[in-house]
Amino acid sequence: MDQHTVSRVLEPAPAHYQVQFCHPEDDNRLVELMHNAEFVIEFGSIGPSDTALRAGQHVKLIQLVSAGFEHLNTTLCQELGIPVANNGGANATDVAEHAVMLMLAVYRRLVEQDANVRHGRYTGIDTGTCTYTLRGKTIGLVGLGNIGRATASLLGSFGTRLLYADQSRAPTNVEQDLGLEFVSLTSLLEQSDIVSLHTPLDDSTRHLISSEELGRMKSDAVLINTCRGGVVDQQALTKALQQHQIRAAGLDVQAQEPVDPDDPLLSLDNIILTPHMAGVTADTWARRGEFVFTNLERVRNGQTPLAVVA
Repeated sequence: MDQHTVSRVLEPAPAHYQVQFCHPEDDNRLVELMHNAEFVIEFGSIGPSDTALRAGQHVKLIQLVSAGFEHLNTTLCQELGIPVANNGGANATDVAEHAVMLMLAVYRRLVEQDANVRHGRYTGIDTGTCTYTLRGKTIGLVGLGNIGRATASLLGSFGTRLLYADQSRAPTNVEQDLGLEFVSLTSLLEQSDIVSLHTPLDDSTRHLISSEELGRMKSDAVLINTCRGGVVDQQALTKALQQHQIRAAGLDVQAQEPVDPDDPLLSLDNIILTPHMAGVTADTWARRGEFVFTNLERVRNGQTPLAVVA
């Protein structure tokens, strides 16, 4: 992460805070800083080493700038009594907008249409037979955390029917406000025209969508993934797309990032790919910084931190 971006996140820091920056791969320096640190603000996809975590005897909170936490040894954090918090949905708007964008891009064949205009094929696609609207469609949200709820809020204005599946049911007022129906994952897959994934990646969600789940989806269904690549069995998805078992997919995340140039996924014409960028916009950093330091101040004042994930 570049220094300008780091500075934007750190801008809301109260004047009495002493903030020191260290690259996570500089383990000796990090261990030295951890000895006296009260808080750790963690950027990026590389977490502190186990040695560094054990050195943090005075650390009251590890505050992630990201939503995901699969790169951090949360088991050790729990053993050491160090709570871990994510960004509390500070990037939920960014990811939700990207998820809806992928839905529309797939339905309207946006990438192909752009290429056709640029190459003189102005009427290369008969849009009246092969493009679609969101209105009237059933959209299934797998996971109803901050991002899932933000996505539901956006989709409500499109006149969609919204289903969701989650490990726990949302409060009745949330369901009513967002127009959501709680169903099992199996029912969601069978009913949805679009399935959109919004879960963290852990042992319970790895390959949550595999051959069996893809087989339950409609033949004209679309799969959208803006959470983590490991939530989907990518080999199974590639096969399903190759055989037109489902209509298409829109993926912001992949099993391997960057994607292997020889990955058969790249040769498919019924998929849209973006480079794990859904939550990263120029507008997101101020929101993330505000949440980070609000949460640190809560802990300094003896309150329980928000958005604890471990």
